[in-house]
Amino acid sequence: MPTTRRHVLRTLAAAAGASALPESALAGLAPRPLPLACNQYPWHTFYQREGRNWAANPDASLAELAASGLKGYEPIFTSAAEVKTLLPLLAKHGLAMHSLYVNSTLHRADEAEKSLESVLAIAEAARPAGTRIIVTNPSPIRWGGPENKSDAELTEQARNLDRLGAELKKHGLTLAYHTHDVELREAAREFHHMLLATDPARVALCLDAHWVYRGAGNSQVALFDVVKLYGRRVVEIHLRQSIDGVWGETFGEGDIDYARLATDLQRQGVRPHLVLEQCIEKASPRTLNGVEAHRQDLAYASRLFREWLEG
Repeated sequence: MPTTRRHVLRTLAAAAGASALPESALAGLAPRPLPLACNQYPWHTFYQREGRNWAANPDASLAELAASGLKGYEPIFTSAAEVKTLLPLLAKHGLAMHSLYVNSTLHRADEAEKSLESVLAIAEAARPAGTRIIVTNPSPIRWGGPENKSDAELTEQARNLDRLGAELKKHGLTLAYHTHDVELREAAREFHHMLLATDPARVALCLDAHWVYRGAGNSQVALFDVVKLYGRRVVEIHLRQSIDGVWGETFGEGDIDYARLATDLQRQGVRPHLVLEQCIEKASPRTLNGVEAHRQDLAYASRLFREWLEG
């Protein structure tokens, strides 16, 4: 008898759920829901459009972020030294850093050890500031390139991702695997292998909903299949919206049904950390600056996810 798509999904769901976390990995990390945060990258895209550099004056940049009303910030780090430089500025502007983002190179054994050491050093420097989630995106072979990792490289990457999650867990930190669109190529073999070949107790998922949507050919079917398969591993969501496939200036209604996403995860007993990442691209509208856009993002997301944010 031919194997039906529904049967395949049920089989995968059973396999993924067999060792799934009994509840959200965020449980117990904070007595109250974490405040809505924003990743660094969308601010970079707004600054870049205006001919400015987000990193040139971190004090002034964070002052603008705080002026938008946001209370949480997810920075992108490349070294532990950067963490130590940023912490006083976060305190000055009243910004929490419950999560951080770092790239890693894990598919090559000769580079993985150095990358693991770097991520662990960054995490250790950030932990005293209240950071609980370490988001990592294992780097592609070449950023923007068409190359895909071999089976051997995927096996090596999953092994190192699991190792990293185990080490972070020893220090009370949660590792959240993040993707862009490249991991969805070739039947999403990289994406699925990272989740099926790692221990859910060690490696959680940062669901970047729009990258999954775009990587699957602008498919909500694919996105909600991912939620069905791996929803209980989601500890963080990156929030970005598009209209007819183009990133909007603000987070609101559009191609992705975020109300359904919230409902589906709620039914699985998951309450992820919410991080705005409403980036702009070349074809995006140009009517707002970064502060104005993020004020609107914050207002819409606060209404949409009110139950999560208020507990």
